[in-house]
Amino acid sequence: MINQKLLFARAYEKEMEGKIGEESRPKFHFSPCVGWTNDPNGFSYYKGMYHLFYQSNPYDTVWDSMHWGHAVSRDLLHWEYLPAAMAPDEAYDDAGCFSGSALELDDGRQLLMYTGVHKEGGDHGEELQTQCIAVGDGLDYKKYEKNPVLDASVLPEGLSRNDFRDPKIWKGEDGRYHCVVGARRKNRACGEDTMCKDNGACGIGHTQEGEASDLDGLGAILLFGSPDGFSWNFESVLVENDGRFGKMWECPDFFLLDGKYVLLCSPQDMLPEGFEYHNGNGTLCLIGDYDKTAKKFSFEKNQTVDYGIDFYATQTTLTPDGRRIMIAWMQNWDTCDQNGAKERKWFGQMTLPRELSIQDGRLYQRPVRELLLYRSNKVEYQKVGFEGELSLDGVEGRIVDMELTIRRKEGAEAYKKFAVRFAQDERYRTALSYRPYESILKLDRKFSGSRRAYIHQRRSLVREKDGELKLRIILDRFSVEVFINDGEQVMTATVMTDGAAKGISFFADGEVVMDVTKYTLF
Repeated sequence: MINQKLLFARAYEKEMEGKIGEESRPKFHFSPCVGWTNDPNGFSYYKGMYHLFYQSNPYDTVWDSMHWGHAVSRDLLHWEYLPAAMAPDEAYDDAGCFSGSALELDDGRQLLMYTGVHKEGGDHGEELQTQCIAVGDGLDYKKYEKNPVLDASVLPEGLSRNDFRDPKIWKGEDGRYHCVVGARRKNRACGEDTMCKDNGACGIGHTQEGEASDLDGLGAILLFGSPDGFSWNFESVLVENDGRFGKMWECPDFFLLDGKYVLLCSPQDMLPEGFEYHNGNGTLCLIGDYDKTAKKFSFEKNQTVDYGIDFYATQTTLTPDGRRIMIAWMQNWDTCDQNGAKERKWFGQMTLPRELSIQDGRLYQRPVRELLLYRSNKVEYQKVGFEGELSLDGVEGRIVDMELTIRRKEGAEAYKKFAVRFAQDERYRTALSYRPYESILKLDRKFSGSRRAYIHQRRSLVREKDGELKLRIILDRFSVEVFINDGEQVMTATVMTDGAAKGISFFADGEVVMDVTKYTLF
């Protein structure tokens, strides 16, 4: 029987969905039925459809009372809302049904594995995080009567029960089920499970566990195994954060790709490292090998997943034809005070699903090939030489797929700067600019109409190939995703400029030769 809390959420979604106009939503990026969304959850293929669950507060456009929203798609681009899958309605998850994943069981049912949150002692009490499961048919789900299936009793010594979350589940070639879960070391100087705001220097006093350590508060990824998806056992600490990549590691995902093992996660409290990593909440890709006997992952390469402003909480799935597809929350915890959220009645959207590959030791990302089916109204210009400002007939719009190739004019001095400006009118614009002598590509939305001083710029170190820089710019009403050199790097940002600003223009300081191919999408 469906709990009243879930029934109420479903009724509210149904009532509100029809009150949000299509023009006020992204065209092909997923946005919540109503209210707030953050992490994608349960991204999977089941019964001929792609399923996307998502962290949802249907009742407001701020984070609160985490439910699991639910949608399905046949092509990863057109999403149909289904009724909410879960609400925080049990003692072990009454403070929220946090992030998790999904897969198909041997008996044909769909298993959801998620983090249940309970506050011991009431709303201001200690937050306990455990791993729970629910089983259903693709529409309705029943929580397991033996939940939680993983709690603090399984944690290795020194790990916190307050930061133990985001299980990612898969079925191995051995027929067993496996999952990785994010965890964090306790702060020993405080004697607390919670994150110490003073990095262990709070003055609370030391405990018998020992003095403060450089490893205090740092993340670890734990590996668990199960014969049936219901009974789970601890197997290993798959990999630990040594302090180089932020602190707590959220939303882990672990998989084999093109012969290498890949760990994706979202570290909190990152410090910048050149142009590779930025301050705050980031994304991390580790590429390496997995020792199946020791159940340990060792990495050889590391990189940012996305070099833009708004990108967090990645999750992947496999398509029936074997492609590894990634989606993420197209937002940043430091940029959530967006203009107009209350008026829109929704907040948060997902990235365009991306196909992943490993090339030359790097993670490459490309828009899902399904997007090519929705291109129309091709406008093409080849070998356009110019300097100063330039507009081209037919090159405009806010739902656009545009490919650019930029090179300096043969025999001329190197140009100093190239820029493409979009979501533009007489007052507003967002810009992507490249300075070849620095090899820096910058995404800048400070003139996009924001009245808040949150993050507006990000820069990335890029490389020309054979003297050319290739950019694929995908616009969808409230966002831009820039794929650099066929997916070698990506920069993503939300753009909240009014939809009437549809101009696209180019600028060059020095002589530039440019190829442009622009399509309308959908």
